[in-house]
Amino acid sequence: MDIISQMQEQVNTIASIAFNTFGSLQRDAPPVRLSQNYPDPPPLPATNSPEDASNFPEQPKIMSAALVKAAKQFDALVAALPLAEGGEEAQLKRIAELQAENDAVGQELQRQLEAAEKELKQVQELFHEATDNCLNLKKPD
Repeated sequence: MDIISQMQEQVNTIASIAFNTFGSLQRDAPPVRLSQNYPDPPPLPATNSPEDASNFPEQPKIMSAALVKAAKQFDALVAALPLAEGGEEAQLKRIAELQAENDAVGQELQRQLEAAEKELKQVQELFHEATDNCLNLKKPD
């Protein structure tokens, strides 16, 4: 897999971890009283597994560690990208060179195409001439 695909995959991983982190925090966070003017929040409903409720303080740490790890892996992929040599001017010069090379190759291909079409036309004329000669040699019944 090329480095760009790996970077895309890593961005998807980061987005997935962030999405799951926010969803878990929203789902599992205990209610908080916003102001003294509001009544106390309702108590949490009983959960099926007491481990989930007791593990809530550790979840943000675990999820943030996974997010940091994924971000560091992305940074490593970015660091592995080849550097642009010479800046923008060198890149523009290289683009111009490649464009000129492309034009030269295109012109050569066009000449070869025209030569091939000319040869095809000659072969077709010879074929028609040969078939006409064969038909003229055959005597009608």
